[in-house]
Amino acid sequence: MTLLFAQRKAYPPCFCSTCVRLDSFNSTPMNTLRHELSFAFQQAFRTLVPDQDHRIPIKLDNLILPVLCYAPFIFLAYLTRRPDTYLIRLLLLPSVVSLILTAAYRFTWSIPELNVYNWGQCLFAAVAISKSLEFALRPEGMLKVGESSPGVKKGKEKSKDAQPNGHAEPNHNDSHTQQHPLIAPWFQDAIEVAHTLRGLDWKFSRGVHVPKEWRPLDPPGFLHATLISFIKNFLLLDFLEAILKLFLGVGQPLGGSIFYQELTPVPRYLVSTFIHILTGTSILAGFGMVYDLITLFAVGVLHTSPRSWPPVMEDPWHSESMHQFWAKNWHQMLRQTFLVFGGYPGKWLAGNIGMLFGTFLASGLFHEYAMYSMNRGLDSAAVIFFAAQGPVLILERLWRRFTGKRVSGWPGTLWVYFNMFICAQPMTNSWHRRGLGGGMVIPPIISPARLVVLPILKKLLQFQR
Repeated sequence: MTLLFAQRKAYPPCFCSTCVRLDSFNSTPMNTLRHELSFAFQQAFRTLVPDQDHRIPIKLDNLILPVLCYAPFIFLAYLTRRPDTYLIRLLLLPSVVSLILTAAYRFTWSIPELNVYNWGQCLFAAVAISKSLEFALRPEGMLKVGESSPGVKKGKEKSKDAQPNGHAEPNHNDSHTQQHPLIAPWFQDAIEVAHTLRGLDWKFSRGVHVPKEWRPLDPPGFLHATLISFIKNFLLLDFLEAILKLFLGVGQPLGGSIFYQELTPVPRYLVSTFIHILTGTSILAGFGMVYDLITLFAVGVLHTSPRSWPPVMEDPWHSESMHQFWAKNWHQMLRQTFLVFGGYPGKWLAGNIGMLFGTFLASGLFHEYAMYSMNRGLDSAAVIFFAAQGPVLILERLWRRFTGKRVSGWPGTLWVYFNMFICAQPMTNSWHRRGLGGGMVIPPIISPARLVVLPILKKLLQFQR
């Protein structure tokens, strides 16, 4: 025994990280097990979401790589429109989510003016992950209105295109989608379910508000009206972005606060409110511009029906309650995303109230954690603002219960403006402090505001002096 002990001591001690953790595990198993699990989680997290020093700058020669990471997502979308694929969808889900996170967080826009694009690509990734969860976790797959199974109408055991091996071509007889002659039906079906957000022809869209159409529904008239709308939104966004760039700090890539401490309180909050309104209006114009551009491509090139592309928003400026603002007048493009991440789990935990609170909490986390990719830290302002919308809507319900009247009229509009123009300023400030206003949206080389409008205004001001 003495000889064995002596031989054991003859070996020099090992201080590698693995041995240190094993020795610690042997001495304090419960504490070290927790540390080991924490270490394993950190390693797994950093494998998918590396820190800034280990991210890959996006360049022309590797731009295709993050795009290819979404190929399994499209395949999952294809499978969710095919019967008898539930098990393979479940097995594929971890790989799909891992690759989406890789595309979003491992590849980064390194130019400071393009840093805000990192936020955008992570927001896109969050939407894709929510859709992937639905694709994989719905046993029946993603169904259109009037279908009992993918491609099969209710009341029929099989569609006429169904095959014994489980493949079935989609049935679009009751849909606004038209088959493009140059695109394979299976691929068009997969792209449709992958990109649809409001899901106007799909079962999950039940309850979503669709804004009234103001454009003619014949394709030539519809395309002309949409083109005019695109030009208006482009010019408005360009002008507002150029104005935001004039504010010190706010307009720079590194960002700055909208609350200028060198000003006295009244001018300070007048300036911050002005910047806040500029930001909100820019977001509205940006949504409209991008949606118009996609609509022009979908209707003009892919020949989809104009009925599939109703307006993206109703009229948020004339909302008379926060319920009307969120449920009807604001865009509903991310409604299903927030339901998947927070609404459905919240309903499972606490019924309709849990669904309400879970949906808005998911919205706050969605906006904030995507900004982690900008390497400017995290802030709770966005999470607090969106999470507070649950209690705000509860207050409106209580008002109706005790008074017998809905929140409406000009007092309701003032209530909406208080929430959106005053209470939302800390959220806007947290975004601008991290470089939102300094990001490049409209390239200067195609910016009428910076090429023509601002130089003319500058000369006019100099002439008056």
